[in-house]
Amino acid sequence: MRELDLKNKIINGDSLKELKKIPDETFDLVFADPPYNLQLKNKLTRPDRSKVNAVNDKWDQFESFKKYDDFTYAWLYECKRILKKNGAIWVIGSYHNIFRVGTAIQNLGFWILNDVIWNKKNPMPNFRGTRFTNAHETLIWASKSEKSKYTFNYQSLKCLNDDLQMRSNWDLPICNGTERLKKNGKKVHSTQKPEALLHRILLATSNKDDLILDPFLGSGTTATVAKKLSRNYYGIEKEKSYFKAAEQRLKNTKPIEDDYLDTLKNNKSKPRIPFGSLVELGIIKPGTTIFDNKKKISAKIMVDGSIKHAQTEGSIHKVAASILGAESCNGWTYWHCELGNTFVPIDNLRQKFLSKNYL
Repeated sequence: MRELDLKNKIINGDSLKELKKIPDETFDLVFADPPYNLQLKNKLTRPDRSKVNAVNDKWDQFESFKKYDDFTYAWLYECKRILKKNGAIWVIGSYHNIFRVGTAIQNLGFWILNDVIWNKKNPMPNFRGTRFTNAHETLIWASKSEKSKYTFNYQSLKCLNDDLQMRSNWDLPICNGTERLKKNGKKVHSTQKPEALLHRILLATSNKDDLILDPFLGSGTTATVAKKLSRNYYGIEKEKSYFKAAEQRLKNTKPIEDDYLDTLKNNKSKPRIPFGSLVELGIIKPGTTIFDNKKKISAKIMVDGSIKHAQTEGSIHKVAASILGAESCNGWTYWHCELGNTFVPIDNLRQKFLSKNYL
């Protein structure tokens, strides 16, 4: 089976059997929402004795913890095998299973990067009043190995969070309203995940054209969001009714236009360019005067790319920090120069350097 045969497809089949058919190192990212093994033995009712639509599906029932553990190790082993060396996996679960899953993840050699708490803004209440309301689920994010150079779009996540670092507790509503798939007034899937959750995960830890696997596709949320964000997807779903619903959902899903898919790049992903390289290539000449943004402070550029201001000399960053009395300063934005009829930060020269493809 070639990678091309897997792109943007979903299949109706048993996850363990289908995973074994896939070649090693195929996927960039895995999102898995496996059975939680909730162990519900009795029907749940509200105080008025009306029935609660809880998760009592056969696919969520296992004979014992050992059976569940065997199942967990089997599918996780296959997912690790078919992840690329710099790939990563997300697994979501509740207190019923996530600790067992986490143990399996570590025992199989994945490297846990974060556990993320999804705080549900509108959780189902605890009708019997015998426990705390179960208002969150836990996600484990792990790279294939400790040495994997996994994707994390830090700047995009920071922008998504109003220029604050994204924390590991996420406040998002459960799937409801028009997003919830229903047939004859009943939920198509008992644990349909909200698109907002997958949007954040795929935006954070994958890139355009990456290949995403969901081995327990359910109602198709992962594939739907992947399609919108121009990621390639491959999904496996055992239950025929869920598969049909996911298939129709994907047909109704339109990708976001390419013009709107640009995201902020991480600073560390940008090439490091020494200021001296601009001097070497003649983009800025020795002896040129550079200024602060108000033209009150000036410095001269030396032949080795250092600059001199009064009795202070050194790099563009060191001299700027000295002037400001600060521990550090970004010289690229502090210093300005004349460029034609404009007065611009010297960072504009760095962009000119990049545009000429000197790297």
